[in-house]
Amino acid sequence: FVRFHFFVMLFYCHSHTMMLCSRISRRLPQVASTKRCLVTVVDDFQENLKQMNLFSAINDAMNIALSNDKTAIVFGEDVAFGGVFRCSQNLKDRFGPDRVFNTPLSENGIAGFAVGYAAMGGTAIGEIQFADYIFPALDQIVNEMAKFRYRSGDQWNCGGVTLRVPCGAVGHGGHYHSQSPEAYLAHTPGIVVVMPRGPKSAKGLLLSSIRSKDPVIFLEPKALYRAAVEEVPVHDYEIALGQAEVIRQGSDVTVVGWGGQLRVLEAACNVAQDELGIESELIDLQTILPWDVETVERSVRKTGKLVVSHEAPITCGFGAEVVAAIQERCFLSLEAPIQRVCGYDTPFPLVFEKYYVPDQLKNLEAIKYVMDFAK
Repeated sequence: FVRFHFFVMLFYCHSHTMMLCSRISRRLPQVASTKRCLVTVVDDFQENLKQMNLFSAINDAMNIALSNDKTAIVFGEDVAFGGVFRCSQNLKDRFGPDRVFNTPLSENGIAGFAVGYAAMGGTAIGEIQFADYIFPALDQIVNEMAKFRYRSGDQWNCGGVTLRVPCGAVGHGGHYHSQSPEAYLAHTPGIVVVMPRGPKSAKGLLLSSIRSKDPVIFLEPKALYRAAVEEVPVHDYEIALGQAEVIRQGSDVTVVGWGGQLRVLEAACNVAQDELGIESELIDLQTILPWDVETVERSVRKTGKLVVSHEAPITCGFGAEVVAAIQERCFLSLEAPIQRVCGYDTPFPLVFEKYYVPDQLKNLEAIKYVMDFAK
């Protein structure tokens, strides 16, 4: 019975892929010019701003991408209905069922479909409903998507793939709806891994990801879908991939994070400033792979201290890569041991989530530790 349904699912994916490719491949030469790469600065056109939360900013980015690129399609589990987080709401009504459609419950099928469609020259925007379920898709991501251009000697590519992946703690997700798999993905040469911290960065980074010539895994901190609200430019703009952003200037200690952890770190930096007079330089990596080591290096050479924080478990978390690289580059500039403030090496707990997450107080203690050590 299970085997029968598995083959039914494969037949569905194959049939739908061939149907869409045959329909859209005829249009590819005529619309290739619509894939433009904008270098619009986010701070321009400040008069055209609109309050958006994270999911509405992502929806707006996909709306722009679908409007400007006639080969772009959006697909995944329940996306035609708007998705469980409403990120794709109204897109099917506007662009039709051939361009916004549901898939079977098969993450491996979604990733494989994306590779095949992008290899035909299309723009594939897939959704993995929860990051915790991306692991069945790792075969397609690691062995096909990431290596497609390399193994063909640049004769073929699937750079038109973007996989959107909700991730991270949400307060009640437990061990199957709370994980942050960026470190697994960052160990894969050939893909780009991105995680925005809020609506404004999410829209610009997602548009850059969709138009990138490399396949991108776009991790979205789901706790921020409705919690994070910002003034977001309504026009089409991009934020460069592979570049960190210094979101708070300081001279005493460098603090590095990405995604939803930036809200925690900003709160810790505010307390350190208000209560202890510590001036923290806060850096959002934005792109995990490739990450902007030069920006972090410049900051640590100035401050002599570094705190790195992320939700994922501490062992082999991406923070370990940041620490190793900065220790190699800035050893003689360091005034204190680099501190990592991360999740524990346990499955993500449900009732003990508040003890597991690297919260504001844990990060504040790490900031105080490096300052006291350097005295």
